[in-house]
Amino acid sequence: MKVAPKLIFLFKDADGFATAISDALQPNPNSNLRRLEDSFELSLERYGIKDRKASGNIVQFMDSDGNYQVTLLLMENYEPPILVCAISEVLASIKGESSSIMPTIVLPIMVPAQKLKLEGKHSKTSKKVSLYGLQTGQETDMTQSIVAKTQNPPLSLQIHHEPLACFLQLVRVSKLPTCVLIGQSGQHQLQKNLREELEMIYEMGELLTSISSMTFLRERIAWNPAKSSKDGEEPWRALYG
Repeated sequence: MKVAPKLIFLFKDADGFATAISDALQPNPNSNLRRLEDSFELSLERYGIKDRKASGNIVQFMDSDGNYQVTLLLMENYEPPILVCAISEVLASIKGESSSIMPTIVLPIMVPAQKLKLEGKHSKTSKKVSLYGLQTGQETDMTQSIVAKTQNPPLSLQIHHEPLACFLQLVRVSKLPTCVLIGQSGQHQLQKNLREELEMIYEMGELLTSISSMTFLRERIAWNPAKSSKDGEEPWRALYG
């Protein structure tokens, strides 16, 4: 899979966050970039999976010389154990097609609040939802820039979100320079707080455009995530009160 030196990795989600980010990121009118869209499918047979593939959409931002400047990769949603196999295959394909210069990956993701365990003052802040920047692998100008503009996650942070946890584990093994932008959703049901979450998505978009020749069209973002069960657990648990 041929990708640009700057890669934005997105997990397709039921709330539409990944698709919204992808649609809102467009070439800057003052740049010479073109937006090209395609899809991908990668075999999972080496993991013993013959009836499923790692698939998704890929958007390339190409300059007038035909060089990829930024890649958006939207991976389909999978459940374990296929999830870990699909992420592993996508990362292997990215790394396998790269030259001596590894692409830098940025993963923006919205995680339900109950899937992030924070202790102490971080879990009871009265401010609007924090945007955390988590860097792993070799530091690059791109990861350094993003981390400098976000909040460092507390040492007490525990992630109970399968896609993010699997991604972090595998990207460390792949040794690809990576920065994860973590926002929390579903902390509150009030419309006021949903607007605050929307502002956080805007902030993510601005961070992504700050490292590329793209623009973020806010008017394309619609954020109205589905309400989860009261404990944020699997739907069947709601039957038991």
